[in-house]
Amino acid sequence: MTPANLAEAVLAAAHAVFTRRGLDPSVLPESVALERPRNPEHGDYASTIALQLSKRVGVPPRELAAALAEELGRTPGVKSVEIAGPGFLNLRLDPAAAGQLARQVVQAGQAYGSSDRLTGQRVNLEFVSANPTGPIHLGHTRWAAVGDSLRRILAAAGAEVTSEHYVNDAGAQIERFGRSLYAAARGEPAPEDGYPGEYVAEIATRIVAERADLLDLPADEALTVFQDRGYQLMLDEMRASLERFGVHFDVWFSERTLHGSGAVEHALGRLREQGHVYDADGAIWLRTTDFGDDKDRVLIRSNGELTYFAADSAYYINKRERGFDKCVYLLGADHHGYVNRLRAIAACAGDDPDFNIEILIGQLVNLVRNGVPVRLSKRAGNIITLDDIVDAVGVDAARYSLARSSTDSPLTLDVDEITKNSNDNPVHYVRYAHARIASLLRYAVDLGVTRGDDFDPGLLSHAKENELIKTLGEFPGVVATAAELREPHRIARYLEELAGTYHRFYDACRVLPVGDEPATDLTRARLWLVEASRVVLANGLALLGVSAPERM
Repeated sequence: MTPANLAEAVLAAAHAVFTRRGLDPSVLPESVALERPRNPEHGDYASTIALQLSKRVGVPPRELAAALAEELGRTPGVKSVEIAGPGFLNLRLDPAAAGQLARQVVQAGQAYGSSDRLTGQRVNLEFVSANPTGPIHLGHTRWAAVGDSLRRILAAAGAEVTSEHYVNDAGAQIERFGRSLYAAARGEPAPEDGYPGEYVAEIATRIVAERADLLDLPADEALTVFQDRGYQLMLDEMRASLERFGVHFDVWFSERTLHGSGAVEHALGRLREQGHVYDADGAIWLRTTDFGDDKDRVLIRSNGELTYFAADSAYYINKRERGFDKCVYLLGADHHGYVNRLRAIAACAGDDPDFNIEILIGQLVNLVRNGVPVRLSKRAGNIITLDDIVDAVGVDAARYSLARSSTDSPLTLDVDEITKNSNDNPVHYVRYAHARIASLLRYAVDLGVTRGDDFDPGLLSHAKENELIKTLGEFPGVVATAAELREPHRIARYLEELAGTYHRFYDACRVLPVGDEPATDLTRARLWLVEASRVVLANGLALLGVSAPERM
């Protein structure tokens, strides 16, 4: 019996009690939350449903709890229900019912942890969205790890997710990048407002190699070639770096297409139809102050130039017209000012900013070695790049470490700490737990011991077995909560708890026979539990884009 099964049983008991007593069923919740008591002596799970409902129906909480306990006591798999304090329900499962979870996990395999919590939602998840004028840097790398993990978690919760990278290829930065490449090709220093770093010279050299006559062309023609080809080569390099990091985008959306397709004009027309566009001082404005922005925003300047805000408005409307219910933006720490203006765009377009748009702001990340900042990348000039990080610590250590902390807080990663083979290193601790299980299962094969096609779940009655079973049962709820709250770090912290729980189980409960001892029914039951633990560790690591090693 999973926690979800038990929660359904509690709700079913409440419906039965309400029907029998003639109480108003409309006050019953759609779902019931269960908690695991800190003290195992208080039961396997606890519910406060009697306390929550007593005032609404005019029944003393302990009286209501007693009626619920009597009803739940008839539920198969529920060993006992006790009333504590003012009306808490403490529930204990029969060992056989609890142990069934191992079978459910193993049989579900990679699907265990998935749910239909967000089924029906079409989500556009935009993250990284780095300017195509330089390599992916450290700040983008944090969002790459978090965003791709969130994509996986949302999909596991039933949402239809499209991951999207917005390519800022229509602004002045592209022209500056072209001039920087042209200068590098001519052996000149970068323009004052240009881009430094060896990567600029590398790309310039590649472009010249493709067009031997390029430097003989008039400057304006050469600049156009450097700008267009340099942008494409830089974009290809960004894609390659992200793919190496395990991050694949379904859509690379070009800002240029907004302007070339008439999407900006279409969006402005829609906003004007909604009554939020006005003309003043020769410019065209969007009245965003009606929806919480600190000032109205210019869409078209008095000289006829479109603003970035016009493109932002068109991009949001384009997403919605592509059929996405929710547009989720993952933005860097320097984008706090975008929150209200993006929400205002949604409201001006006639949408609900509390539902149709979400803006997540990530805090800064620093890379150190023994407390000393890691040197800046020579190739990139003045930044640490994604490739630098992968070269220094590897994909798994980087992704896990970047995703395991809430994005609300700044993050400092120590290169030596996140790469050492020690239980003090969370990524090693979790991955080692999976490798340790894989080793045990290989040894079982060598001994000729298999778990068989079935087992007696009632044999899994040891306290440490029970603790492990309950921890495994929490995984689907953790995934669903991580999806709803947009918090991938919940998966990492859960995996660390699971790894610790598994190690305690293994230390207390001998799994394989020793010497000439024969395998028993308990051996096979524990092998099912071990395999269930391996499945959940592997599934959780996969949601973070981290490998689950067979050997370490």
